[in-house]
Amino acid sequence: MNVQPAPAPLLIACALGIEHLALRSGDRGGAGGPVTFVRTGMGPRAAQRSLTRHLARPALTDAAVVATGFCAGLAPGMHPGDLVVAEETRDPHGTVPCVATELLVKELARLLPGRTVHTGPLTGSDHVVRGPERSALRATGAIAVDMESAATLLRAVTAGERPVAAVRVVVDTPEHELVRIGTVRGGISAFRVLRSVLPAYFEWHRSLLLPRR
Repeated sequence: MNVQPAPAPLLIACALGIEHLALRSGDRGGAGGPVTFVRTGMGPRAAQRSLTRHLARPALTDAAVVATGFCAGLAPGMHPGDLVVAEETRDPHGTVPCVATELLVKELARLLPGRTVHTGPLTGSDHVVRGPERSALRATGAIAVDMESAATLLRAVTAGERPVAAVRVVVDTPEHELVRIGTVRGGISAFRVLRSVLPAYFEWHRSLLLPRR
């Protein structure tokens, strides 16, 4: 009797309560394996600590990891509600290539027709980026910045070989700078967009589980 191995799990990490709420209230059908939602807390150190703790659990040692939530766009012309699919994440501690980004772009475009999906490097910061600092980060080639994705993915691949990805929803742009993150609660479209992305993550995860020829 052949016993099929259990499908590899998927860990979806975000930082903020409002991001966690959006993800947990989204469409959770169609997952290709066990899914764990993790709220890491805000900032790179909190993300590192949380990933270290969760990936040490036997059920998650081989989990694929998606870092998600909100971000600040760096490129002129970006709008709140746009999506960012990272080709890589980077911060002063290292660069992590993301896996199967073309599939994520395709699935997000299918799920959210009319929403712009940007691809490129996603950079990390240990603080909220404002004003002229945006231009300095943009000059490095990065298209968006957040405080957790780079730390999350670097910790994930350090803990063991696994597929990783980062997808963020733009809430803050050079032309639409937020005064405080709480503004997200007031009518901005990013929450609704984040609620809609889970099927794309699940399709990405399922594609990784397919046998390779």
